Amino acid sequence: MKRQIDIEKISSCIREILIALGDDPDREGLRDTPKRVAKMYEEVFAGMTLSNDEIAQLFGTTFDEEDMVEQSSNRCVIVRDIPIFSYCEHHLALMYNMKVSVAYLPKEKMIGLSKIARIADMVGRRLQLQERIGEEIAEIVEKITESDAIIVMIHGEHSCMTSRGIKKPGTLTTTVTYRGERINHDSDLRQELLMLMK
Repeated sequence: MKRQIDIEKISSCIREILIALGDDPDREGLRDTPKRVAKMYEEVFAGMTLSNDEIAQLFGTTFDEEDMVEQSSNRCVIVRDIPIFSYCEHHLALMYNMKVSVAYLPKEKMIGLSKIARIADMVGRRLQLQERIGEEIAEIVEKITESDAIIVMIHGEHSCMTSRGIKKPGTLTTTVTYRGERINHDSDLRQELLMLMK
């Protein structure tokens, strides 16, 4: 059963935050801010209402015609530079300019290309860590395709580093996730796919 985001509670909490910041939530510019933030949270955290299994079911359309599988048995599928955003679970800070690239070797099932982008987008719409985003995308792609060779590479900027703390704009974080028995035991295949993803 799909979980719900509590809009009313978020709105109430945002009002209290405005008060704690020393501002007046009843002044004209802030009067509707709690509701606006709550609606924004409902949108940007939509992925929190679904489990990985539910995302796999939602975007799990595959092509398993024999001809397509035979033609693809010696090929890899790579979808590069999917733009997503997310929010760091440590500071609720925006992770932005994120580009996700996914590579996998088809076995008996191939997923529609747009579905890979939809999976990446939905996984990003959670309180996240960049490393976990890669792990969850790979897990969902594995559930759908049953591939034993999946790589997810992510590049992104984190406002918890660029606009606070160390304050180093332009700092880029790269993470790589490997999933599947074949990719974990075949270093030549890993290197080949990583080169194709760059």
